[in-house]
Amino acid sequence: MAHPAILAFVLAGGKGERLFPLTAFRSKPSVPFGGRYRIVDFALSNFINSRIYSIYLLVQYKSQSLIEHVRRNWTLSSVIGSHFVTAVPPQMRMGPEWFQGTADAVFQNANLIRLHTPELVAVFGADHIYRMDIRQMIDFHLERGAYATVAARPVPVEQAQSFGIITTDHEKRIVGFQEKPKKPASMPDDPHRTYASMGNYIFNRDVLLDALVKAQRKKLHDFGAHVIPDLIGTGKVFAYDFATNVIPGTMPYEERGYWRDVGSIAAFYDAHMDMLGDSPVLQVYNKLWPIHPSVYEGPATRILKGDIRKSIIADGVVICNAKIRNSVIRSGVIIEKDVSIEDSIIMDDVVLKKGCRLRRVIVDKLNVVNENEQIGFNPDKDRFRCHIDQPSGIAVVPKAGMIIKPPAQ
Repeated sequence: MAHPAILAFVLAGGKGERLFPLTAFRSKPSVPFGGRYRIVDFALSNFINSRIYSIYLLVQYKSQSLIEHVRRNWTLSSVIGSHFVTAVPPQMRMGPEWFQGTADAVFQNANLIRLHTPELVAVFGADHIYRMDIRQMIDFHLERGAYATVAARPVPVEQAQSFGIITTDHEKRIVGFQEKPKKPASMPDDPHRTYASMGNYIFNRDVLLDALVKAQRKKLHDFGAHVIPDLIGTGKVFAYDFATNVIPGTMPYEERGYWRDVGSIAAFYDAHMDMLGDSPVLQVYNKLWPIHPSVYEGPATRILKGDIRKSIIADGVVICNAKIRNSVIRSGVIIEKDVSIEDSIIMDDVVLKKGCRLRRVIVDKLNVVNENEQIGFNPDKDRFRCHIDQPSGIAVVPKAGMIIKPPAQ
């Protein structure tokens, strides 16, 4: 199917408060993920792999790290004007306020829609780990003559209280929304599952601009809570079933329709563990649908001696003699002799000194863990240096330079 011109907005302004202290100095989309990525790279890669190249990244809180990441790693073309990834901070065109919500963020940048005059506008979040061929969602949108289409993920009915739930008819036309309901409406053809909104939308341009103006007049600022429900009466708003999305190169052992909101320390940690082992739930080594990583200009990894199992080791790591199990080691990490790392995430440019031991720990960038230090074995001792996530018990060593105050006695 021939596709019309598409302009994409990626909403990347989230505070990510539940990811503290990883978001103490950076926004949630800018948090490092996996061996070589940041969270935002998954959404951006989905657009590029789907051959959608006109992308505005709307940033807000603690955005400098994200802006620098985009500048260094997401330059598309200086020759083709419609190929760009551009970070856009709040322009405050309507007054001194920052973005008041997802719809307000796009409304404040409606001039960019008028500038490019696309036929369709995609509005996606930047906070999730998933792969999606957005062209398949666009095909669905065009085939139904939709005004707006919402990406929807089937989830068990008993999990519905954690999501915004979409009610549809048999043609996948949206007929209602329920916010974290105790008794959700099930899918028309499956009483055990229901549709959860993914917060990803496709709009016809003029429909979107008109809906944003109406929402602004009413001082309503959110797509999921306000804009989409107001459009339901047209009968032209549909739910795209994410479970039908097919990604080339997906392995049989992978979870079909993998999607994770890594908005908490526990979810962030679990998503890393999903990438490990012989049959990972999420296989990032997919040449047909690559997640485009950060550029690293340092040397290759050097392993002098080690016992390493079910782990990801990024570029520029030096391993002198260590035991590493079920862990992710990012670039530039130095691991000295007799170090033990189990079920942990070690971020860039960390130094692990001789004899230290880590278990179920996330170590943020630029830290030095001293000789024979142990983290992850004694929570009462760890809390004086680490943030202890509750209820998971995962210890997080903040980025070097940040101070975690000890608990009041």
